[in-house]
Amino acid sequence: MSLDVAIIGCGRIGLPLALAFADRGLKVIGVDNDEQRLAAISSGQMPFEEPGAQDALDRATSAGTIEWSSRVTDAAQADAIVITLGTPSFSHIEIDLRQIQSVLDDLLPVLREGQLLVLRSTIAPGTTDFVAGYLRKHRDFVVGENIFVAHVPERIAAGKFFEEIETLPCIVGGVGERSGDAAAKLFETLGAPIVQTTPINAELAKIWANILRYTMFALPNRLMVECEQYDANVFEVIDLINRDYPRGGMASPGMTAGTCLRKDFAFSEERSNGPGMLLAVSRVNESVPLFIVDGLKTRLGSLEGRKVAVLGLAFKADTDDERDSLSHKLIRLLERELADVSVHDPHVATPTASFSEAIIDADAVVVATDHTVLGSPDVLRSIIDGAKGEAIIADPWNSFGQNAVFASLSEIYAAQRA
Repeated sequence: MSLDVAIIGCGRIGLPLALAFADRGLKVIGVDNDEQRLAAISSGQMPFEEPGAQDALDRATSAGTIEWSSRVTDAAQADAIVITLGTPSFSHIEIDLRQIQSVLDDLLPVLREGQLLVLRSTIAPGTTDFVAGYLRKHRDFVVGENIFVAHVPERIAAGKFFEEIETLPCIVGGVGERSGDAAAKLFETLGAPIVQTTPINAELAKIWANILRYTMFALPNRLMVECEQYDANVFEVIDLINRDYPRGGMASPGMTAGTCLRKDFAFSEERSNGPGMLLAVSRVNESVPLFIVDGLKTRLGSLEGRKVAVLGLAFKADTDDERDSLSHKLIRLLERELADVSVHDPHVATPTASFSEAIIDADAVVVATDHTVLGSPDVLRSIIDGAKGEAIIADPWNSFGQNAVFASLSEIYAAQRA
């Protein structure tokens, strides 16, 4: 069939986008090098959780508006090519463009005049211009005249794709006016308002939206550590900051992570004139698992041979996405203390223990992910009944409304009976 759009990378960004385009009648091809993922999608099965995605996949499959391939060159059959590949950073704060460059190398021989290339994933400042220059250097394309390049950053929260794709303003940073118009024409089919700008503005807007959230979450995490130092209650302090105060706005603490927040500061830090500020933000958020471990040791003594139940592997509530989750770091730190770690998560694909198996006879229970299902009074009741009587609950999210990061089950039980 004649193809309107190709999506290269059918992960959590690319696959819902491919389905959204197909749902609106566009002819779509999804390209991915993960054969297991392609096999699942081709058989009509979503490989991860995203509300509404399975229904969209069913509709697209039934309508025949989407096909799948493992060959990047097949993407060149489409008028528009959207690249949703990752742009990780090296360990020494240097952006890694190898995935994008590899795809460009595959596409170069088969690109044709008039096509649109869109960078959808979060990218470092200057990457869109790099892609335009790469096409100019290796194929003599004149970007903005006979081929079109734009950055249209993904801004949608996990678990809210089909809600926000139609409502969030869609930023379009085209290399030249005609590139911007071509990208806008493609994305306006999804229904959201279009905001035209330059590529560098689009890149910085996306990066700094994530940096803003990462920084805002670091403040309550830093406050949580300081409250422990002074034997103060972080939740009471946050309430004092925010209550009826027009200049409040302190967020709540938690295990702040995820692929977007945890790495995107590096896109700015790589060439920063104020080096260290964002690294400090990262260090605060990255220190929360160690804070939890140290807090348990303060209250329980040595963790050697102690059973610690970790509730939650996903980086965010009510998703199955474990990428860059701090839960894994927490587990490794606990294991280095020779604790016996038992893990339960009701959403992730990774096999975990049942809830009852995880908490039974536990010396400590850590709410690592604030899944809604893990924050109910019934869950707390089950922990009280199943864990040891003097067990400690570490709940930086305040999922149970106890207003204490660390609390003993005996204290919770006594408070409930009072």
